[in-house]
Amino acid sequence: MGTRYNRVPAKDAPHMLTRPSLGFGLGLRVDHYEAILSERPRVDWFEVLTENYLVPGGKPLDYLMRFRERYPLAMHGVSLSIGSTAPLDHAYLRQVKALAARIEPEWISDHLCWTGVAGRNTHDLLPLPYTEEALEHVVARVRTVQDVLGRRILLENVSSYVSFRDSPLTEWQFLAEIARRADCLILLDVNNIYVSSVNHEFDPHEYLGAIPPERVQQIHLAGHENHGDYLVDTHDHPVPDPVWELYAAAIGRCGAVSTMIERDDRIPPLAELVAELDQARALAAAALTDAA
Repeated sequence: MGTRYNRVPAKDAPHMLTRPSLGFGLGLRVDHYEAILSERPRVDWFEVLTENYLVPGGKPLDYLMRFRERYPLAMHGVSLSIGSTAPLDHAYLRQVKALAARIEPEWISDHLCWTGVAGRNTHDLLPLPYTEEALEHVVARVRTVQDVLGRRILLENVSSYVSFRDSPLTEWQFLAEIARRADCLILLDVNNIYVSSVNHEFDPHEYLGAIPPERVQQIHLAGHENHGDYLVDTHDHPVPDPVWELYAAAIGRCGAVSTMIERDDRIPPLAELVAELDQARALAAAALTDAA
């Protein structure tokens, strides 16, 4: 299948790889549907969970079309399983492409992980071995997905709790090299970097320093659970101070990047999340001033 999107080598025009920042957004959740429509909160854009809207028709899609009229949207999936050895799910890709044609998202993202093999879905975002073999495998699959969808996709770094003995590359080297070779973009989850840095005892700033800024299209912020000697990425707490500090460093390095907050459990009233989003606005503004 021929390529239907423009591939621009980073060395030639790094500023052309990503779109201008959309500002500060939230993950679209059912709990807030009516409040968003009635209050028009101070939110610049929304990220929608792709799998929630793949059924043609119905109430969820009706709401989504109403939001589409008012806000920019981005699609974020959990089923691509780009790192699996199982064949790519082309039926799923067709559904994603059809939804994208309908709502015209700013971009489409998923996770740098695998979620199952041999027809079995673990319903978890599992880490990969950071090897050259795995890298080549993922790059080939990303290029196929991008050709099918006719656009670059974003891949998100996941939090992890185990690692493979045979991983000669670091996670940040692996992610950066996939983005370069596959000519895809990055959804940088700052909370996941911090969680994994504690769990695997690495310097999160070293991670940030290895990520090519010209390929960072979006940033995720979220909270986690602290279990003492390890952290769990739960998306059920406010963004904690260490993640805010790392976010400021990320903005200082990458510049103005579309940022959103994820909350998937213990979801508070919309006003609380909007107030938390204002913290991101203030921190980003200060970081950009410092960088200038």
